[in-house]
Amino acid sequence: MPDLTRDAVLETLNRIPDPLSGQGLSDAGLVRGLVVSPERVGFMIEVPQDQVPAYQDVRSQAEATLARLPGVRKAQVVLTAETPGAPSRGPSARLSERAVNDAKPKAPVATARPDHVRHVIVVGSGKGGVGKSTLSLAIALGLKAQGLRVGFLDADIYGPSAPVMLGLNTPPEFGEDKRMVPPEACGLKVNSVGFLVDPDQAMIWRGPMASQALTQLLTQTRWGTVEEPLDVLVVDLPPGTGDVQLTLTQKTLIDGAVVISTPQEMALSDARRAVTLFAKTGINVLGIVENMAWFSAPDGSEIEIFGRGGARALAETLKVPFLGEVPLDPRLRQGSDTGRPLTVAEPDGPVARRFHAIAATIAQALGTSN
Repeated sequence: MPDLTRDAVLETLNRIPDPLSGQGLSDAGLVRGLVVSPERVGFMIEVPQDQVPAYQDVRSQAEATLARLPGVRKAQVVLTAETPGAPSRGPSARLSERAVNDAKPKAPVATARPDHVRHVIVVGSGKGGVGKSTLSLAIALGLKAQGLRVGFLDADIYGPSAPVMLGLNTPPEFGEDKRMVPPEACGLKVNSVGFLVDPDQAMIWRGPMASQALTQLLTQTRWGTVEEPLDVLVVDLPPGTGDVQLTLTQKTLIDGAVVISTPQEMALSDARRAVTLFAKTGINVLGIVENMAWFSAPDGSEIEIFGRGGARALAETLKVPFLGEVPLDPRLRQGSDTGRPLTVAEPDGPVARRFHAIAATIAQALGTSN
C-alpha cells in the first residue's frame, strides 16, 4: 500500500457524515487511533453510550469505504462507548483532550463476567520485564492441560504480545451478533489489541480510550456459548496499577489474581503494589509466582542470578499462597519468539510440569479442577 497515506485516509473518511453534526467523520473528531499500514487500515469511533445505535451504520459504512481503497488488505472500524460519567465527545459538547484527560468519571461497580464465561482470573506484576506475559500464557496452557476450556486475553494495550507468542497474524472476524470471533491457537481462544493495530506503530492512546478498547475486547468477544461456556478466561494485564487495571476490576467480576515477580527487591516492591491493588478492589489473590528463580548451568548447578526466595518470602509476609518457582530458561524465551510455547513443544518437560502444578492449584482454588 505504498501510495496510501494518513491524509488520504482522513480525507476519504471525511466524506462520510457524522449523523449528529453533519460534519465529516474526521472534522467531527470521530477518527481515533487511526492505523495505516501495509497490513491493515482501521480506527475507533468513540461516542457516548446512548449514541451507539446511531453510529452502527456509520461504522459499517466507514469499514466498507476503507476496504475499497487501493491496496487495502484488511479494514477494521471499532465502535466503542465512552466510560460512563466521562465528558461527552459528541458534536454538541466536544471537549479538549486536556479536559477529557482531567475528567474523573464515577467508578462503576463490577456486576458480571463476560457472557458464557464461568471464571475470570487476571495475571499482573506491577512491573514490566519480569516475564509476566510468558507466564500468563503458560498458566493458561496449564489450565487447558487440566481439561478446561480456556481463553486468553492480552490486555496489554500498549505492548501486546499474544500474536507473536502464539504465532497468530489473523485478526478476529465478526459474527452475525456483531461480536468478535477469537482465533484459536494451542487450544486457547485468543484476543488481543495486537490483532487490531500495526505491530510497528506506537499506541498513542489516553487512559479512557485504552480502557474502552479493553472493555470492548473483554465484553464483545464470543468467548463461549450456551452449550460450551468457557471455564476460565486468563487476562494478561499490562504492568502497573493504572487505568486499564482499574477498568477491568471495576467492570468485571474477577475470581482471582496471580502476581508474577522476580526475586530481587526492585521487582518485589512493585509486586506488593499489585497485591495491594487487588486487595483494595476486593479481588482474591490466588498466589505469587517467582520467575527467573535460577539458571541451570551446563554442569547442572543452579545459578541464582537475581537471588532466590524473595517472592516466597513476600507471599509469607502478605499471607497469600506461594504458587511456585520458575527457572530462567532460554527455551521459554525461544518458544515465545517463535510462536510455539515451551509448554506445548515439551508438554512433559520439567518446565511444563511446573506450570501444570501451578495451574492445578489455581483450578482447585477456583473450584474447576477435574
